[in-house]
Amino acid sequence: MLRIGYDRREGALSVALALAFFAICAAWFFELALGYIPCKLCLWQRWPYYLGIPLIVLGLVSHAREDWAGLRRPLGALVALTFAASFALGVYHAGVEWKFWAGPADCGGRIFLGPASAMDFAKSLETARAVSCTSAPWRFIGLSFAGWNALISLALALLGMRAASSRK
Repeated sequence: MLRIGYDRREGALSVALALAFFAICAAWFFELALGYIPCKLCLWQRWPYYLGIPLIVLGLVSHAREDWAGLRRPLGALVALTFAASFALGVYHAGVEWKFWAGPADCGGRIFLGPASAMDFAKSLETARAVSCTSAPWRFIGLSFAGWNALISLALALLGMRAASSRK
């Protein structure tokens, strides 16, 4: 049965959905429209969004359907955990960029599957751009993509916690 109405936990999920959708679309925009090539850690930071957005949608469905009411808190908790992990990954990547700690040894950019011939290999070397996890190609107000992802992920984790709270 569908429920008509609105509560603060549902509102937290609605804001989380908009924010998460904006963040992943911004990452794709910077890559596809503006030409920023993501490093390995940048690509890893997208996975929580690919998991978290469907969880948020399921959480919103659980608020619309009374027979799913028992899933509201667990789904909110899963959203919170997913984006807490995203926050940790964003902080880790930002720390690598600021040289606070070492990043993965194999963080050099795109995976190369190999050319069909030696001529293809030579051509690929001419156009290849290696992307390192240790340098931030863009900063706004002192924060790189990884830093902004950490802040957005923290907000999303808090919204997930709000959605999982028992208070109405």
